[in-house]
Amino acid sequence: MNDAEIAAVISALPKAELHLHLEGSIAPGTVVRLAARHGVQLSAEDVAARYRYSDFFGFLEAYKWVTSFLRSPEDYALIADELFDRLIEQNVIYAEVTISGGVMLRRGQDVEANFEALRRSAERAAKKGLRVQWIFDAARQFGADKALETARWAVRLAPGGIVAYGMGGDELALSARELQPAYDLTRAAGLHSLVHAGETGGPEVVREAIDLLGAERIGHGLGVLHDPALMDDLAERGIPFEVCPTSNLRTGALDRQLGRKGAGLEAHPLKTFFDRGLCVTLSTDDPAMFGTDLLGEYAVAAALGFSPAEMERLAANSFSSALLPETVRQAYLARFRQRAGELGLL
Repeated sequence: MNDAEIAAVISALPKAELHLHLEGSIAPGTVVRLAARHGVQLSAEDVAARYRYSDFFGFLEAYKWVTSFLRSPEDYALIADELFDRLIEQNVIYAEVTISGGVMLRRGQDVEANFEALRRSAERAAKKGLRVQWIFDAARQFGADKALETARWAVRLAPGGIVAYGMGGDELALSARELQPAYDLTRAAGLHSLVHAGETGGPEVVREAIDLLGAERIGHGLGVLHDPALMDDLAERGIPFEVCPTSNLRTGALDRQLGRKGAGLEAHPLKTFFDRGLCVTLSTDDPAMFGTDLLGEYAVAAALGFSPAEMERLAANSFSSALLPETVRQAYLARFRQRAGELGLL
């Protein structure tokens, strides 16, 4: 297949996305609308300027700024509805969407009302063919006490569709051991455990996420590049990695891991991980803030040398790694493989 044919096939495939931050999906035009609701006049150019950054901490500042315009349940419903429509347009049929519960709490918002608005948005999406489950996320740099408070809210809201507790933000700001009480609490309540690790940190952060926090999937995981033995161990254990190439480029995480400035997407280790046997999945992370979408990330994979058959396996990994009951997961995989066969990928 040529590039155009591969793109058409990937577009036609039913897809899943597992590493996607709701607040990072807000398009510039929507930021303008949200700001206007709250008495702030912005242009799309103003937002575009904020969405340009050269390092991870610049990205965190932009994330802090854009979330300042999320102040009501109606604001959250707006951005969720828009995100879900974009996912449906890309033939995404299942998504695990991370919401920044720690940010809501830090801003003193009505977390329960916000989540109810999001739950209703997910119900609307389900009627259009997109199933959504939620990951409730704490920011590591906010500290251990705030992580525990966020964990308590994750447990409280779990009946509405929260399936996992996650940890994002500055992974070097707090040791994994200090986060154990939060993860012990959520795991005891039946929630899955997810951790951003190895985005800017080294392999030791990934190892601690798994060994101390019980991480069932790793967000990003670039740092394992520096420990081939750890890569092989995680490949054997089948622990999935949620890989987000464009994000890693835009935040400077790729440069940091490679120890040089100006690395392009061609230097991304996605294919290296895949060839090494790691269970890698492909995601957008914060698509609006990085100027990408899921189809664009699959185009990156094709450019990195994935064959059509490997693209099929890459896409299947997102379904096999989903936080779903086994029977439901297998039903999604069967649906995916049937369509992949019709498209000539099997």
